[in-house]
Amino acid sequence: MANQTKDNIDMKEALMAYFKSVKLEWGKITWPGKQQVIVETVYVVVITAIFTIGVLAVDTIFNAIFKGLGLIH
Repeated sequence: MANQTKDNIDMKEALMAYFKSVKLEWGKITWPGKQQVIVETVYVVVITAIFTIGVLAVDTIFNAIFKGLGLIH
């Protein structure tokens, strides 16, 4: 039983040390500005849309080819 209490205390100290280090690292973060976040979000949306349209085009082309060859109905 004494071992279990010591283990609980060690675990509590380890958790406290972990969260202290997380807090320390959190303070080192340099967050981007609002304008940068907006611009990069627009880039991600546009690039995702372009890739989606590209995949749709390739799928449509292959679908037409396979239908023309009679491989699918």
